[in-house]
Amino acid sequence: MITTLFYILSAITLATAFLTIFSKNPIHSAIYLVLCFFSIAGHYLMFNAQFLAIVHIIVYSGAIMILMLFTIMLMNLNKEDEQHKSILTRIAATISFCLIAFVLLAAFIKAQPAIIEYRNSGEDYQSIEVLGQVLLNDYMVPFEFASVLLLVSMIGAVLLSKKEHIND
Repeated sequence: MITTLFYILSAITLATAFLTIFSKNPIHSAIYLVLCFFSIAGHYLMFNAQFLAIVHIIVYSGAIMILMLFTIMLMNLNKEDEQHKSILTRIAATISFCLIAFVLLAAFIKAQPAIIEYRNSGEDYQSIEVLGQVLLNDYMVPFEFASVLLLVSMIGAVLLSKKEHIND
């Protein structure tokens, strides 16, 4: 039963991820991404990480996707406004993609699992209290950098989508 549920969730995750990438409509891509986030939260529930699943749904499916949808709608993406890319640009993008894919594939093939001796300290690391202490003590600066980065990217998207009015 668990294995079947895992395969179903994995199929939904992969299908919605591919639909996110290959969908022509940006709104449809965002909706497929929300479905992908929900299926990933289902994986977290299977790992008995209920807090992580709920936070994943609230943060990613809620806040981040709402920001993305607002940004997409503010940018007013229309096909007639889109500039057609030259064949040289498309070839350069394809070559860049192939090189990056090759480097990632080589890194995955060469990667060896770290064999470290496991010690049981007896501390409960799945506790929300311990997670909060680690997040707000040890990783406070990266946490704040991530929030500032999201804010700056949203402001940048709004400024890019802003139309200039020419006064006659």
